[in-house]
Amino acid sequence: MLSPESAAVVRASLPLVGEAIERITGHFYDTMFREHPELLDGMFNRGNQANGMQRQALAGSIVAFAGSLLTDPQSRPDALLARIAHKHAAVGVTEEQYAIVHKYLFGAIVEVLGEAVTPQVAAAWDEVYWLMAGALVAHEARLYVEAQVRPGHPWRSWTVVGRRQETVDVVSFLLRPTDGQAPPPVRAGQYVSVRVRMPDGVHQLRQYSLSSAPDGRTRRITVKRVGGDGTPLGEVSDLLHRTVRVGDELTLSAPFGDVVLEEEDAPLLLASAGIGCTPMVGMLEHLASAGSTRPTLVLHADRSPADHALRADTNRLVSRLPGARAQFWYEWPGAAEPGAAEPGAWAGRMDLGALDLPDGVRAYLCGPLPFMRDVRAQLLAAGVPPRHIRYEVFGPDLWLADDAA
Repeated sequence: MLSPESAAVVRASLPLVGEAIERITGHFYDTMFREHPELLDGMFNRGNQANGMQRQALAGSIVAFAGSLLTDPQSRPDALLARIAHKHAAVGVTEEQYAIVHKYLFGAIVEVLGEAVTPQVAAAWDEVYWLMAGALVAHEARLYVEAQVRPGHPWRSWTVVGRRQETVDVVSFLLRPTDGQAPPPVRAGQYVSVRVRMPDGVHQLRQYSLSSAPDGRTRRITVKRVGGDGTPLGEVSDLLHRTVRVGDELTLSAPFGDVVLEEEDAPLLLASAGIGCTPMVGMLEHLASAGSTRPTLVLHADRSPADHALRADTNRLVSRLPGARAQFWYEWPGAAEPGAAEPGAWAGRMDLGALDLPDGVRAYLCGPLPFMRDVRAQLLAAGVPPRHIRYEVFGPDLWLADDAA
């Protein structure tokens, strides 16, 4: 709960801080990594540092949290905090690291804003920070307990027992715990962090959704090689594609992620684009293994059928679910599929206007941000409440959609 005195100061200074927040976070990261370079080894995605995505995500989350406290001093943006907490737990963030962040973040605020940071302003934003940090620490502690791992140590060795090329730039890895012990609990829709050592000796982490249902023995991740066509290749995805074979070992975190399939009877809509199909296939396999009769509409958009990863898996699983049907959209259907050569395949981008959405539908979205923004807008226009639309974001969450209504 933000004190009335601090609330007044934060309200007055929020425009100033909000205008400068990206400069503040830029200075913060530069200084912190210069003095603590070990944090770049296995904790932060240096690709997202280079392109500025991580800085924008931190800036957006701080401003969003402060704004929520001003709207209702006793409330917290639970959806935002849950998403951050899951991502923190998936890379092994600990309570002690919040003190390091506090030191460099507030040093950056003073450096960027100068004399505007009066003792009252500093105290008010200090209160905002520790309210946010305290909520995250508590949430992350619960997540570590649920995942049955020690705080900051979510890692385990897994052996690759299968590798399958899905498309030219997508490959699946089937994994089993190297120690032979039962894998940790998991829910359909969650992801794991993969920790790899790069050629320069630095460890890097990336999150990948589990693309198969939890079966108590194995896990599957499906990895798209990022980049190409004139853009730099993603260093982790390229390394996995080029070097990992059956018999190799990978270091994976316990599963995390708050966008999970809820056990209910309401109609279900799974909408994805590109590699966003991975958590949806995991959800479908869970439904199929449970013998679900739940009404399920599976929607996917891609560049072409050849680019559609896990397409055969999707069709197979939909055929096993009596209440499910699929609809695909392809930008380039190809000569063999002029728009509708395959049942359920249309040309162009995803358009929900021709579909009959059931009342009370629960929607799950995964894919590029522009795609999810567009599909979410279509769902809202069709009368689906925001609270019934959930989305998974790969990488830093730059989309702080309003899920409260």
